[in-house]
Amino acid sequence: QVQLVESGGGLVQAGGSLRLSCAASERIFSNHAMAWFRQAPGKSREPVAHISWSGRSTDYADSVKGRFTISRDNANNTVYLQMNNLNPEDTAVYYCAAQLRSGTPYSYWGQGTQVTVSA
Repeated sequence: QVQLVESGGGLVQAGGSLRLSCAASERIFSNHAMAWFRQAPGKSREPVAHISWSGRSTDYADSVKGRFTISRDNANNTVYLQMNNLNPEDTAVYYCAAQLRSGTPYSYWGQGTQVTVSA
């Protein structure tokens, strides 16, 4: 069955904002750290942001620091990625993922949502 479902992608002009959401099953969300990754055409998938199970710890790729914010709503089993001041280099398919323990592979992945930023 589907475990992670992303939404919120779309087309936006440079300088604009989008908020991505990832709804997870409670079984996953209750004890997993969550992260967003992205994959641009012709490039490898790269981590964008990570948030601990409690939400107290976050990490970001250097390329998005100061522009993107990851957060989670544990009551609604949802993780968000607020993306501000977008630029064309942010164009990619964005995936959310769940990680049971730090340093271990991500166990669950969503299907991805397309973000396209026009110049």
